[in-house]
Amino acid sequence: MRSICLYFQVHQPFRLRTYRFFNIGEDHHYYDDYQNRHIIKRVAEKCYLPANKMMLDLIREFGNAFKVSYSISGMALEQLQIHVPEVIRSFQDLAATGQVEFIAETYAHSLSCLKNSEEFVRQVALHSDKIEELFGQKPVTFRNTELIYSDKIGEMVADMGFHTMLTEGARHIMGWKSPNYMYCNNINPKLKVLLRNFRLSDDLTFRFSNQDWSEWPLTTEKFVRWLNTIDKKEEVVNLFLDYETIGEHQWKETGIFDFFRHLPSTVLSKSNFTFSTPDNLYKELQPVSAITVLHPISWADEERDLTAWLGNELQDEAFAKLYSYGAKMKNCTDPDLQRDWLYLQTSNHFYYMCTKWFSAGEVHQYFNPYGSPYEAFINYMNVLSDFMIRVDDHLELKASEALPFREKVEKPKSVPSKTKKTIRPKTIKKVANKVTTKTKTATGKKAKGKDKPSTQPKRSTKSTKKE
Repeated sequence: MRSICLYFQVHQPFRLRTYRFFNIGEDHHYYDDYQNRHIIKRVAEKCYLPANKMMLDLIREFGNAFKVSYSISGMALEQLQIHVPEVIRSFQDLAATGQVEFIAETYAHSLSCLKNSEEFVRQVALHSDKIEELFGQKPVTFRNTELIYSDKIGEMVADMGFHTMLTEGARHIMGWKSPNYMYCNNINPKLKVLLRNFRLSDDLTFRFSNQDWSEWPLTTEKFVRWLNTIDKKEEVVNLFLDYETIGEHQWKETGIFDFFRHLPSTVLSKSNFTFSTPDNLYKELQPVSAITVLHPISWADEERDLTAWLGNELQDEAFAKLYSYGAKMKNCTDPDLQRDWLYLQTSNHFYYMCTKWFSAGEVHQYFNPYGSPYEAFINYMNVLSDFMIRVDDHLELKASEALPFREKVEKPKSVPSKTKKTIRPKTIKKVANKVTTKTKTATGKKAKGKDKPSTQPKRSTKSTKKE
């Protein structure tokens, strides 16, 4: 029997509120509580709750023959616990079946693997502990933020004790090879690697409801016929998707729920495929070869690289400034600052600064609260400025309290600085001009965004990945 590995990502960021220059040093609340509450409740109602019920019903109907896997970011878990705790309970019901694997990732859905290995390891440990606390499983499989992977990242993951990792079966690293096998890390062969079948996955994620698509409508019978055309020697088809595909990105009216509801029965009756989790596959399959990935890949956009988050000067400036405080945060004991340190690392903040208007422009506007990448950059940097001031004041006060009594008497107690030391005096104007020039060249006019995300998402016909 060959296997289908059905895996879903669950993630929602803590979105920032409009934070102006004059808030710096005066107001330390950074998050748009209304939007965060509204979006998590909406997605829970349209996707998480009905999809979890459907998966539970399928497990009860097919038993060991149907299995599914999830990774749920720490950011999503916190918001679900606060606003929609019934979703947590529904995931716990799935965990209790023994047919669901929960996969580890970075707690903050961050890009820490690219900049700060210590922070990367810390966040993975935080997330693993959270998964074990809520669902009673100690994760043995790892998926990095947006499936970001390279040989060196895989080596770090293996050193943390994980035996399997998920990533993208990108064309430029696969060449003539098929993603439908088990591979291993090029540096540490003990780490097995499962590669996403991007064509079949994107058929569900992006093309499912596109009536201009030559294969529309996509039925389970047609999908299984495609599976049956795969070479009999190929062992596993990895369908890695956003969970929001079911009900949010693809609305209920498109038939997406019906598709997944009938998928197991059609697969089991009309093919020689069954369903497995990454942990099952680790035990059943041996790697056919090592996979070499010298430069990081991801499942985002047509390029499958990092340019969705680190592709322009806006993103590079924000990213560098944030992680310049990594060493200071190791000495920070304030729980509010530690919380903000995590929340500000979420990859979405950099994704909103993306200036790719062609291959993935529509995708980058989905759930984007900003009118332009420049606005996203300014807002984030204002928040980051205030955060850095708070960290410096905290560490200065902490150092002062650690001084001997005589030095405290002789040296006046420092007063927290209210100086608005911005971190973008010349950079913002220079970078903004470049972004505006690029945008004008590409579109003939400045790109205009909407104040609020549309309730009817634009569906891309291209093989792209959305945040």
